[in-house]
Amino acid sequence: MQAIGHIESDYPDKFGVPRQPGLASAACATLILAPPFSDPLSVRGLEAFSHLWLTFVFHLSPEHDTERWTPLVRPPRLGGNAKIGVFASRSTHRPNRLGLSLVELAGIDTRGGVRLDLRGCDLVSGTPVLDIKPYLPWVEARPEASAGFAPEAPPQLPVGYSAEAETALAARSDGASLRELITQVLAQDPRPAYRNGAEERIYGVRLRDVDVRFRAEATGERVRIQVVAVVDVA
Repeated sequence: MQAIGHIESDYPDKFGVPRQPGLASAACATLILAPPFSDPLSVRGLEAFSHLWLTFVFHLSPEHDTERWTPLVRPPRLGGNAKIGVFASRSTHRPNRLGLSLVELAGIDTRGGVRLDLRGCDLVSGTPVLDIKPYLPWVEARPEASAGFAPEAPPQLPVGYSAEAETALAARSDGASLRELITQVLAQDPRPAYRNGAEERIYGVRLRDVDVRFRAEATGERVRIQVVAVVDVA
């Protein structure tokens, strides 16, 4: 198969990327189609649809072969320790590394090629996209369906900001939208699933052109994510 284009997104690295599409609605991305698929005729009529299915490659996951492949994975939703069959999960570690993501189509630019503006994307910059299909809610939205070990959206943690982080965001022209993105991403606690409590360790997640440094703090019986710094990446 041949990639029809690639993604440019708010996620330079895979750490911190939401584990499902739509969980961070502030996340923006662009799908840039490559020749010969960048002919504007290829997207004629696509503007009538609000959401798209993207088939893509988990290009940052290791390729599997018959000796290295394993039938069991550890989904973060189950705490990162319990094992489940790979085909009963959405793990990135799959035999063929294929992914499927439902994204919102925010705009189409056909000047000098084709660029699709997307929202709610969960794809790392550089992700190769293999196909686009319009989403049809009347056939693909099944609210009565059972969802196994993930029956509802994951819980979210409160997110706070240090004075230093607030100052850094206030100095940026995109500070408001970046703050919203940071909050939506960190509320899902991107740390390894088995680290679900407070800890002194400071983590860093890349979003847009900044390194967001945070830690998990105890607030009574709950855990809060505290942003300690927002640092420009040179």
